[in-house]
Amino acid sequence: MDRSPSPATTQAAPAGASTAGFAEASRGHDASQGPAARPEVESLQAYSAPLEGRRGLLRLDFNENTVGPSPKVVAAIRAIPADHYAIYPEYDGLRQAVAASLTATANGGAPASGVVGPASGSEGPEEGAAAWLRPEQIGLFNGVDAALHAVFQAYGAPGERLLTTSPTFGYYTPCARMQGMEIEAIPYRLPHFAFPLEEIRAALLGPADSTWQASSGAQPSDWRPPRLLLLCNPNNPTGTRLAPQRILELAAAAPQTLVVVDELYEAFTGDSVLPLLLGSPGRRDPFAGVANLLVLRSLSKTAGLAGLRIGFAIGSAALVDRVSRVTGPYDINSFAVTAAFAALADQPYVDAYVTEVLRARSWLVERLQRSGVRHHVAGGNYLLLWPERDPAAVERDLRAAGILVRSMAGKPLIDGSLRVSLGSLAQMERFWQAYLRVADLSASAPPPDPH
Repeated sequence: MDRSPSPATTQAAPAGASTAGFAEASRGHDASQGPAARPEVESLQAYSAPLEGRRGLLRLDFNENTVGPSPKVVAAIRAIPADHYAIYPEYDGLRQAVAASLTATANGGAPASGVVGPASGSEGPEEGAAAWLRPEQIGLFNGVDAALHAVFQAYGAPGERLLTTSPTFGYYTPCARMQGMEIEAIPYRLPHFAFPLEEIRAALLGPADSTWQASSGAQPSDWRPPRLLLLCNPNNPTGTRLAPQRILELAAAAPQTLVVVDELYEAFTGDSVLPLLLGSPGRRDPFAGVANLLVLRSLSKTAGLAGLRIGFAIGSAALVDRVSRVTGPYDINSFAVTAAFAALADQPYVDAYVTEVLRARSWLVERLQRSGVRHHVAGGNYLLLWPERDPAAVERDLRAAGILVRSMAGKPLIDGSLRVSLGSLAQMERFWQAYLRVADLSASAPPPDPH
């Protein structure tokens, strides 16, 4: 498709606009490396993760589904006709299916196979009925990473402020820095990584919050609201949970700030804001009063589609439209679309996987407690533990045993810990036996229990 701009709509930039930064970045730049990029990019270190060489190992390092997707997903992909490979993907039906699925699960049920909910443009729920999501309130993205990138492209700007917590998902920081944003990351409260609600509220509301001036020392005339508040709930990697009602209160109190809630792990603890937004009888628009709220979801952690990259942004139609404007028209491939349809139609598979992970978590936590291993577990499908041996050596020895975990070296508050993703009970039994050996706990460990 020809995407070159029309001559009638192409405008030259004002003289001198956006050139000073490029000139500064070009000074001293090695021309053999090609032209210099924007200053924000030249100073940016790319976010990278050790993703190579992981196949065939027990993957407890990236919080993925550890057993794979529903057989219905595999069958659906295999059934794609060869001639469909040559066709651009279609998305409207998937938006309807996502809206129907999220509405049904938020209201305590599962959508029936083939039911896609109310059509776009319909009048709204019956009087007294719970609200529903509409297709235009669903943004589709090539994974939630792409949704985050789009949020920062649409709303981030040099000098604007990102408010978030620390430690949290590492990709938030490069997204902010590539837009030239300032980052205010408020640490979780030790010793149990409690959510710093008062501090976040003060930073979000400024002079409108009674504790702000005393805590910041700034004057009201110096203050401006953050452009973005980004909350991972439950938080990765600490598992910290914030009650959904508190999130809605923060969003309602700060209408000038875009509040983004990363809910990738909510299925394991039920911390979503969607049931509150959708469960109010007679509420025609679930985002009435919180038009500045965007919820991020994925099919990677529960449905097993991490390799196909499919993520969603849920919010008011106007907000979803703005964020979607900075994406390509065909960012999600047809295989991901087909897989998403099949995964959404097999909610019992996802529910069974979540149940198994929670069962395995209880089993592992009991053994960590009995063996005296320092650990922290809260929300999500992961936990933190602190080996008595050198964590890097433990991580290396686990890999030699065919098991991958993720080092938290250098991360504030949790340096020296390992993050362990949770899988099936059989997988956690395998992990535990290997950990006993490499962490030299076998002498103090209790005998395994039959089950």
